[in-house]
Amino acid sequence: MMSFVDILYGIPLLLYVILLMVVLSPGLTSIFIALGIAYWLTMARIVRSRIVTLKNEEYVLAARSMGVPASRILFRHMLPNCVGPIIITMTLAIPEAIFTEAFLSFIGLGVSAPMASWGGLAAEGINSIRSYPFQLVAPALAIAITMLGFTFFGDGLRNALDPKGEVKR
Repeated sequence: MMSFVDILYGIPLLLYVILLMVVLSPGLTSIFIALGIAYWLTMARIVRSRIVTLKNEEYVLAARSMGVPASRILFRHMLPNCVGPIIITMTLAIPEAIFTEAFLSFIGLGVSAPMASWGGLAAEGINSIRSYPFQLVAPALAIAITMLGFTFFGDGLRNALDPKGEVKR
């Protein structure tokens, strides 16, 4: 199963989402489905690596040697230790999802006309950039500020949930 996930993980995210959006009809539901499938791959790899690491911890081995059922070990020891990395990954994936949705709307594969999207607003603003530059600058700034806000929030959440973890930059 993980080899299949690794094969799909080799496809660039944006290409994968664009291919899914071409297969599915453009719209908000299709964007949610495409982004959910794309981000599931990352989440599966993170959870699997965390479970493989936790499987060899002393408290899990002790519980297994005492005859504790596998379901109790999973719900008592494994899943609570996976929640932190899952929350952090989801929080740090939100800016990427916002940008992907804005890009899809910018190129015309996103939400349709009655719904507003920052990418759609930027696409409309690009036509009148010489006379009304704020029509492009406003959605671009909104995208950038929102992405920065979620990135800082995710970084702070990572520091709060894993204070001993080293920051890799």
